[in-house]
Amino acid sequence: MPEATSSSHVITDDFIAPACDEPIEILYQDDAILLISKPSGLLSLSGKNPLNRDSVHYRLVHGQAGITPPFPEAKLPHRLDFGTSGIMIVGLNAASSKHLNRQFQAGSVKKHYVAMLEGSVAADQGNIQAAIAKDKTLFPRVKICQSTGKAAVSEYTVLERLAAPARTLVRYTPLTGRTHQLRIHSHNIGHPILGCDLYKSETSEHMAKRLLLHASDLFVEHPVSGEQLHGQCPCPF
Repeated sequence: MPEATSSSHVITDDFIAPACDEPIEILYQDDAILLISKPSGLLSLSGKNPLNRDSVHYRLVHGQAGITPPFPEAKLPHRLDFGTSGIMIVGLNAASSKHLNRQFQAGSVKKHYVAMLEGSVAADQGNIQAAIAKDKTLFPRVKICQSTGKAAVSEYTVLERLAAPARTLVRYTPLTGRTHQLRIHSHNIGHPILGCDLYKSETSEHMAKRLLLHASDLFVEHPVSGEQLHGQCPCPF
């Protein structure tokens, strides 16, 4: 995994992504956009290391792994973490991509995620407010820091409580879009997401074979028609 030297803070990244054999599924397509389902274990963008070439963007542009035809002008206005599965929107031309970028920058795109958390979350719903800061000594992790961090807010609703072992299925609605926001917020309230390798308890990482975080819903304005779109991608866990 990526490492950082404590003395010089020079970051080196020797992470090599395991091969992902799962295809990208196209959920919706027109001349301006795609709505796709990203599998867990696939990078959104190719890494600098040539061994990390395979990604959502690479497959779309080159027409590989089930993508036919290729989409040479495809751009990603947002990303999902390597381990996160679920819905993404893709701009298929410069004008559509620019329009989508403005929506994400303005914070007008609404998203829902589903996550399986360790333990039993007591409240049926809640609001997590914990500022998130980057720190080169922690790379690739981030930290909770109210004094130096940027405001981060996540709303949650409990969908189901499970036993043996205790787990809680929640729907998250992030009101901000900070790096690793849902993962570190879950850990901060004492209920880390199962399968997370960065923000974990002694047992949570080993309670699932993958990160149990899934982007289930996306609400966005179509860049050409102006209509409000609601894209959905069923949760696989």
